[in-house]
Amino acid sequence: MTAGAAHGEPAPARRGGRPGGRRTGLDWLEAALAVAAYAVLCVLVLRVTPRLVEPDDFAYRASIVAMTQGHFLTLSGAQAEALAQALGGPVAHGFAGGRILGGPSVVPQWVQLGDGRWISEKDPGYPFLAAPFQAMGIIRWASLFYGALACAGLFAAARRWLGRFGGAAAVGLYCSSGAALLFAWRDYMPTFTDASLIAAGSGALLWAVLAAEASARRRTWAGLAGFLMLEAATFTRYTDIVVLGCAAVAVVVVWWRRAARLPLSAVAWWVGSVAVFGVGVAVFDGLVYGGPLTTGYRPGEISFGLGAIAPNLRYMPAHLLQAMPVLVLGLVSLGWIIVRRIRLGQASGEAGFAVRRDLWVGLALAASWFAVWGLYAAYYWTANPFGTTLQFARFYVPALGAISLLGAWLVTRIPGRPWVAGLASAAVIAVLFGLGAWSFHTMAATGTGGAIKVGARVSLPG
Repeated sequence: MTAGAAHGEPAPARRGGRPGGRRTGLDWLEAALAVAAYAVLCVLVLRVTPRLVEPDDFAYRASIVAMTQGHFLTLSGAQAEALAQALGGPVAHGFAGGRILGGPSVVPQWVQLGDGRWISEKDPGYPFLAAPFQAMGIIRWASLFYGALACAGLFAAARRWLGRFGGAAAVGLYCSSGAALLFAWRDYMPTFTDASLIAAGSGALLWAVLAAEASARRRTWAGLAGFLMLEAATFTRYTDIVVLGCAAVAVVVVWWRRAARLPLSAVAWWVGSVAVFGVGVAVFDGLVYGGPLTTGYRPGEISFGLGAIAPNLRYMPAHLLQAMPVLVLGLVSLGWIIVRRIRLGQASGEAGFAVRRDLWVGLALAASWFAVWGLYAAYYWTANPFGTTLQFARFYVPALGAISLLGAWLVTRIPGRPWVAGLASAAVIAVLFGLGAWSFHTMAATGTGGAIKVGARVSLPG
């Protein structure tokens, strides 16, 4: 998300390709590898029958289906009961103690507002993103569509930053993790969608900062698109605000330190977009939930604290290694980038420029990554040994795009002719897809829900 052509230094020659923007055979091979990685993700996901595996799936599904009926956000008691009856509830799908309707839970994880209407306690953004796919009868492609956006953003950013085969490496690392496969499979969960919006937005923003030769208008629009995607992710999961905040701080620091030739007008548009989004969410929450900082969750239901950090550090690494083994590549890359900067800090010319650029980019990606993981390290709900990877890993998935970009740096550092990096990328991605497929099927097998009622007809009163 940071660092491009250093102020006062000539832009380095781009790796790969030919002068004048002509494509070579290796360029097309890289694009083919990226498309193949995304295609493998789709095939692995679509081959497995969809299921509702947690109460969260039921809550989101109810919101999405209600939206396709023209009922946005809230339902009357009669409407909520009709919806629950039509869709079925957790009792029918094997969740012990679940209730389909009546009492305090007309629909699982829905709550009653002061005016008597019902609303999901979940953040409201995902139903708006998924409802068009539900209406067209292709809900299985909702998360995969946003995954395609992620692949496009990561490809453009990594190729700009790392040169040839960087784009294919980043896309392959993103698509091959068990977490990506698992949550792309869960049609009514927003996890892969908000992670993909973050990856796509971060990629667009990184491209805009690095593309010093592009016009100011083009860079401004690309960066603005990146921020809009980060804002959509934040509306889907409010805790993603830490990523949005890191992006805003990063571009301001890069402009202020002149680490890249960023037009002031572009930075103003980008930061202004974040400010408008923040005001909009505060107004929305005030109108819907009764306060600018209020959500659908009851006070104290979601709790963070320093006391959760030690237990999470004890239990979460095993879950995260199973779900996202690419984190090892990301950590090694970050360490190598920092050591390289220390050792070659006084280098001049293109070598010195590349070292400084890699440090800026690496630190910005790491900030985004550690902001998410640091926040959830203090989350009490995961600070116990009783949960499963399926339940706990989802909170950490929004960092997958940043981790994949860092991992791609390591994969493309192999010395030799350009095709060597391509071969290395393909080999690493193949191994990770093998691990990811195993992890995906292992995690999916831990779910206790039943198959989705496909084609259920829903007609809500009023």
